[in-house]
Parts: sequence; C-alpha cells; structure tokens
Amino acid sequence: MRIFRHVSDVPDALKGAVVAIGNFDGVHLGHQALIGEARRMAEERHAPFGVLAFEPHPQEFFRPSAESFRLTPFRAKARLIAALGADALFALHFDAALAAKSAQDFVMDVLVDGLGVGAVVVGRDFQFGKGRAGDATVLVYMGEMEGFGVTLFDPVLAPGSGKISSTEIREALKAGRPDVATHLLGHPWSVEGRVEHGDKRGRTIGYPTANMRLTDCLTPAFGIYAVRIRVFEEDRVLGSHDGVASFGIRPMFETKVPLLETFLFDFAGDLYGKHIAVELIAYLRPEAKFASIEALTAQMAKDEQAARQILGQK
Repeated sequence: MRIFRHVSDVPDALKGAVVAIGNFDGVHLGHQALIGEARRMAEERHAPFGVLAFEPHPQEFFRPSAESFRLTPFRAKARLIAALGADALFALHFDAALAAKSAQDFVMDVLVDGLGVGAVVVGRDFQFGKGRAGDATVLVYMGEMEGFGVTLFDPVLAPGSGKISSTEIREALKAGRPDVATHLLGHPWSVEGRVEHGDKRGRTIGYPTANMRLTDCLTPAFGIYAVRIRVFEEDRVLGSHDGVASFGIRPMFETKVPLLETFLFDFAGDLYGKHIAVELIAYLRPEAKFASIEALTAQMAKDEQAARQILGQK
C-alpha cells in the first residue's frame, strides 16, 4: 500500500479509484465493512482501491490541549488499512487551510482535481467542509454534477447493541473492558511504541519488563492485563509473545507519568529500542499497593498464572 500526504502527487495510475472516506479511528468492524464495500466496488470496476483519512484527527486540531483519545495512532491505522487490501492511503494533513475549505471546494480540490475519484463510499452521517456544512445530500449532488459515484453506507450494528462507534470502544477501554473493545473492533486494541529504558526494578524481583509511555493514544483503565505482544522491525513482525502487563503509576513506587510495563513469558532477549505492539486481551485486576516486595512478587506470580490460563484459551 502506498501512502500519500498530499493530493498533488497522486499518480495517474491511481486516478479513477474507489475511495472510502472517514476518520476510521480504531478501524472497527463498522469501518471495516465500509472499507470492504469500497474494495468490492473497486474490484467490480477493475479500478484502484483507496482510503482517505485525516491526520491528525480533526478533533486533535480543534482541541489540541484535550486528553488524547485516539484508538489508533497513524502507524497502527495504516497497518490495519493495508491489511484490508487498500492500494493507497490518502492521509491528508488536517490543518487550518483544510479546516477552512468549504464543502464545495473540498469536493473540487481534493476529490475531483486531486484524486480524480471514480466513486466514493461514506457513512450516511458523513459531514465535511468548513463548519461541517456538507453532508451526504450535498456529496451525492456534487457527485452527479462532477461525474463520480457516491455510495452511502449504513451503520453496522453490533450483536446485542446499537451502532458500533469509536466512542463506545473508548468507554469500554476506560472501564477496563478490553474484551468489549475487541468485540466491537474485530481485533484486540493495542498500544504501540518503542521500548524505553526504565529503572530496571523488575529485573531485581524476577520480572524484567519492556517499558513504554503512552503519548498519542487513549489512556485505558489503570491495572493489570493479560496481553499479547508483537515485535516489529519496520512493519515486519519479528515475533509474537504472550505476557502480562501493568499500566498505571505503580503505587508501590509512585511514578508521576503512567507507564505500560510488560513482562513477556518465556522470553530472553533485548527489546530496547524495538517497536512493539501490546494487545490488551483481558483485565485481571486494578493496581494495588502491597505491604512488602514479597507480597508484590507473590501477587505477580498469581497474575502470571491467571494470564497464562486466559491466553491459553484464546
């Protein structure tokens, strides 16, 4: 999959593409269905298949000081979209100029003159342009005028609940329900980043950990999790491991900045500087402060046993 940050450098070979448009935060089951419809249409037309998203997320532009809420930072989102078969990801830089662009100008400058789309697929509630003045009706009308097709995609409903939404997934993760998030995403939610040097305290008690700081993604509930870890070299997976992770401020040692500390089962190697993804599979318990290091290590042994049992069943 090729990634473009500007519509001015899109080659002729990708013109006439069927393009799915949205923010796609999380690339959840609803997003996957919409993107899948664009892929089906592209295959039917023998046309290129693309996805258009915005970076940063528009909410990050309009509310820069707010707590990070993103489910999928760009690198993770691109990997998930590539796995859905897209030929190209048009990751448009969302800045003041794009925010000020009228709905009509967005269609003409981006979709027609820039991408030369053959068709677009959007959610029925899609809004765009300055002040979100453009909606599905406007897009359909302009598509008819400019010669590209517009498919309005109905929301996907989760079994036993309503429309699948990124908001619902965020709430589940903040409530310590990664299982619910997985159900709605169609894949486990993960934290990605490079392994940093920590205080190496875990080594002294028999539980060396890979440490990461969460910088540009949502903060899940503090606590202990059963996890799966993927180790990357660029975008190639070097290996996958089960483990147990602690996310929070470590009440025993009181760090000021929340840390994700992951113990990989049956692993011996150097992960410093490596890019890893830690998938939250199950929430085991909240953080706690123990009376002694011995009590802490005893509980960690129980956490490891519980995580091994859960992960062995999944």
